[in-house]
Amino acid sequence: MTDSYASSRNGDASNGLGNGSSPSLVPTAHTAGLSSVIRKKLMGYVGFANLPNQVHRKSVRKGFQFTAMVVGESGLGKSTLVNTLFNTSLYPPKEPLPPAAERPKTVAIESIGADIEENGVRLHLTVVDTPGFGDFVNNDDSWKPIVENIESRFDSYLEQENRVNRSKIVDNRVHACLYFIQPTGHSLKQLDIEFMRRLHTKVNLIPIIAKADTMTDEEVAEFKQRILVDIAHHNIHIFQAPTYDNEDEETIAEAEEIASKIPFAVVGSDQLVAAPDGRLVRGRAYPWGSVEVDNEDHCDFVKLRQMLVRTYMEELREYTNDVLYENWRTEKLLSMGVAQDSSVFKEVNPAARLQEERVLHEAKLAKMEAEMKMVFQQKVAEKEAKLKQSEEELYARHKEMKDALEKQRADLEDKKRRIESGRPLTPEKSSTTRKKGFLRT
Repeated sequence: MTDSYASSRNGDASNGLGNGSSPSLVPTAHTAGLSSVIRKKLMGYVGFANLPNQVHRKSVRKGFQFTAMVVGESGLGKSTLVNTLFNTSLYPPKEPLPPAAERPKTVAIESIGADIEENGVRLHLTVVDTPGFGDFVNNDDSWKPIVENIESRFDSYLEQENRVNRSKIVDNRVHACLYFIQPTGHSLKQLDIEFMRRLHTKVNLIPIIAKADTMTDEEVAEFKQRILVDIAHHNIHIFQAPTYDNEDEETIAEAEEIASKIPFAVVGSDQLVAAPDGRLVRGRAYPWGSVEVDNEDHCDFVKLRQMLVRTYMEELREYTNDVLYENWRTEKLLSMGVAQDSSVFKEVNPAARLQEERVLHEAKLAKMEAEMKMVFQQKVAEKEAKLKQSEEELYARHKEMKDALEKQRADLEDKKRRIESGRPLTPEKSSTTRKKGFLRT
């Protein structure tokens, strides 16, 4: 058992060991400005190895939810296969419509829910049926109601995530879509290709060859190969059994065997028939013999159930939540104009972040200082202009007063000279008067 955590560079990582022994320290990662991440081998039992048991108990108390969608043309045994998969009567026996009955003109979406319990584990199963798909003369837009239903479930989950109180979120998203392919033995029809192209980015697609007992083993193998070629040619992504590191050979072999059976050729039946050895098994009886549903030599039903229910149900839920829903959510929010800040949730070195903030703060201070200096210089220039204008006005007034004083001084000097010379300050008028009088006389 190993434990990974951050340790200092001073060599004190071994402090706190009760027995005084020094475990081997192996650096596994280095981060600039941070301490190395090391792995330590525990010298005794701590207890966190019991975490899977805690998760198991919590999951059993809470229960599980799973939503599966079945899509395919009428008469391919969708209802029977669902009843066989979960060993319960979700769908009652269907009665054929009389010839005079009115047929639906659009694809309907029907949901059936059931609470199933097995060995104390509770599962709330929801099956979404699509009656009417592929049953019309013109099936060009028969996939639209199904896509709208899947997206409406995404919308509902997104709305619940954005609530103030998110304590009771109901996951009604479709976790798996079982697409039933008609056993023609040729290749996929255009309707099959168009449907899978429209839905493979929104739901886990699991292609199923329905009523595989109508073909021989060689025909089934050739039909599977043609389907896989068509799927690869049109870049359609179907659900593949995931593989993980450090798995044992048995688990890896099981995953490879399940992947080799895709698309699954299945036979569905909830009726018991007598096998040649006298056993009562679920299957179908024919004049030439019987087909056993749970016999891997007869069909791929066991592998389908193993992938869908027994082994990879949680992986289907996780892939729906972590990949399909997240991709749809990203496109939805971007189309609404919501942009993600690249710095949010970004792991950074605290020292580098502090240095970056200090540089930004210094740049901000420098900018403020430059702005204040510019404003100061502008005000100084305005003040200097006003002072210069006042100085010019004072100089003009001073010159004007000086000129007036000089003129007054000159007048006074002139008057002084006149007084000193005995001349009157004003011109004499007596001579003119006498001349006028003389003329009168």
